[in-house]
This record gives sequence, C-alpha cells and structure tokens, in this order.
Amino acid sequence: MQAVLTCPQITVIRPQGCLNATNALEFEREMTTALAKDDTSTLVVDLAKVESLDSAGLMALVSALRLAGTLGRSLRLTSVSASIRIIFELTQLDQVFEIF
Repeated sequence: MQAVLTCPQITVIRPQGCLNATNALEFEREMTTALAKDDTSTLVVDLAKVESLDSAGLMALVSALRLAGTLGRSLRLTSVSASIRIIFELTQLDQVFEIF
C-alpha cells in the first residue's frame, strides 16, 4: 500500500491598515480572484497589519467565506489582533471562521 500526500496550493493575502467601506469592495475582489484560481485550494488572510475592521470589511470576509464553501475551497484567518478578534467574538463569527 502506498501513502499519498497531496499538498494543497495556498494563497496568502495580507491586507494593511483599515478594512472599511472605503476599500472593502476592492478587498473582496482580491479574495474572489484568489479563490477563483484553479491552483488555489486554501486562501489565508493574514490580518497582522490590519488596524481596524468595520462592518463592510467583515462582510467582505463573510462573502469570501461563502464563495470558498461554494467552490469547495477553504478560507482561513491568521494573526488576528485582540482588537480585531473581539469583533469576531461579538458577532459570533469566531465560530464560523477558522482563526489561527
């Protein structure tokens, strides 16, 4: 018997500054484009340099998560600061997103 190891293709997006109504649509397009690529099975959004997140930025993430599920891909969040994490906890989205 052979062991088969498949390594998924991972795409990382690193937004910076504020994710708000001003740039949420562009951010969502960037995530959609990454998820639509055939060579991407996992999209990682590195939030280390994100200073603030409003409802528009949060909805962009939710939309990308839905698209990932529809396409059979995964979306994961990493390096979420305490001030951003509280937003996910208050909206109970910390139980929906995979946060590392």
